[in-house]
Amino acid sequence: MQARYAARPEETRGRLYPEEESAHRSCFQRDRDRIIHSSAFRRLKHKTQVFIEHEGDYFRTRLTHSIEVAQVARTISGVLGLNSELTEAVALAHDLGHPPFGHTGEDALSDLMAPYGGFDHNAQAIRIVTSLERHYAEFDGLNLTWETLEGIAKHNGPVGAPIPYALADYNARHDLELGTHASAEAQVAALADDIAYNSHDLHDGLRAELFSTDELAELPILDRCFAKVDAIYPGLNYYRRRHEALRRFFGVLVEDAITEARETLAALDPLDATEVRHLAMPIIRFSDPVWSDLQVIRNFLFHRMYRAPDVVVTRERVTQVVRELFPLFMDRTDLLPKQWRKDVEEADGETMLARIVLDYIAGMTDRFAIQEHARLLGGDV
Repeated sequence: MQARYAARPEETRGRLYPEEESAHRSCFQRDRDRIIHSSAFRRLKHKTQVFIEHEGDYFRTRLTHSIEVAQVARTISGVLGLNSELTEAVALAHDLGHPPFGHTGEDALSDLMAPYGGFDHNAQAIRIVTSLERHYAEFDGLNLTWETLEGIAKHNGPVGAPIPYALADYNARHDLELGTHASAEAQVAALADDIAYNSHDLHDGLRAELFSTDELAELPILDRCFAKVDAIYPGLNYYRRRHEALRRFFGVLVEDAITEARETLAALDPLDATEVRHLAMPIIRFSDPVWSDLQVIRNFLFHRMYRAPDVVVTRERVTQVVRELFPLFMDRTDLLPKQWRKDVEEADGETMLARIVLDYIAGMTDRFAIQEHARLLGGDV
């Protein structure tokens, strides 16, 4: 049964460009399908989560991460009586704006774009789905519903000043009410992102041998998970033991999110989806004890994984790739693919040109950025 504060397809605020809706799919299902079939979604297969995409076949990429986020989000959304199709659409699209090399690439592009309005991957996701995907005859972008666009823009909370230009440009045409919270569905997608990456980064860090199982077993929440596995399965194989413990850790986060959301919703009792947006606080979050424990785990991951010596060396190498490609394309726009030339010809000034070059580089996969750097500038990464 759908909750009264859930998003309802029949009450959608619509699309920027009116379309005849499908007879067989709701508007949110149609949004989800357009996202899955987009070029940007396919490129996530070869974009970094933590490890550079070509470093190993078993490490998560942005695509596998997005699928895991969507799975968690659908589960939580269904339990809470929310609209699972909208939740899934936001979850699948939430990382579309990430450039090659993950947060390393984002940091490099943010520095390079500082004179031209900066770079923000959430705002870039909006630019992709409203402008850069150019496949339809009647409009640029995917022409998603207001609710899906709002969720992509605000799933991490209200957007305050200064609003990134990539988001401000679209918002001027289609007001996403950036100062309010997003729908409950988008908030679920955001928390599912936290659950997914906290869980799978532990998996990937173990596989990369950046830390040991024994070290994980000393962390909060995980200590209880390992103790439970050892009590039920004494003498369990090393690999099965850690998988069972991490599986339980994943479950603890999901159950905590559901329990906390139910208590918050019961206390606030919002009348509809609009009231959810105007509450003073998000309604989907972890309990205080779990949130506190997660800070310890995140600090562990930061020092032992995200800033591990081997990872730092790779970060420095791929940062150089981005830093060298950007000025090259600024000086040699003839090196851009033919389909980008019209945008270059219409660019009004250096800032507009920089934003076109940004769009091109941000859309690259890890492997394509490395290949182009080698082809145009020489050298290995």
